[in-house]
This record gives sequence, structure tokens and C-alpha cells, in this order.
Amino acid sequence: MSLQDDLTAVRRNLNDLIRSVERLEQDVARQAPAAPRAPDTSRMVSIPDTPYDNALWTDTDDEGLGARDRRAP
Repeated sequence: MSLQDDLTAVRRNLNDLIRSVERLEQDVARQAPAAPRAPDTSRMVSIPDTPYDNALWTDTDDEGLGARDRRAP
């Protein structure tokens, strides 16, 4: 292939890409709701920045490691 053939192929591929992106944008515009929805704040839970009480973690297992008083297999 010559340089001219390569440039022609690149232009054709670029035009195909542009058409594909335009079709994708049109599809998204058809499927998207008219206005973006605001998040449902009634389901949000605030988590305090203060440290948790260490008593909450007594008698708990380390996830993936098993119980503290037993050895892993």
C-alpha cells in the first residue's frame, strides 16, 4: 500500500468512527431522561468522623482470617 492509500483508509475509518459516535450520542439522548434526577437524600446515612468504640470489635473474627483463637488451615 502506498502512503496515499493509507491516508485514504485512515480518513475512511475516521469518518466511520465519527458516524458511530453520532449514532451513539443519538441513542443515548433518546434513552436518557429529560432531566437528571436528584439523589434520594432520605436513604442517605451520615457516618461520623469520630473513632468507633473498641468494645464494638470484641469477640469478632477478622474477615478472611478466621477466628482469633484458631489457626488457619
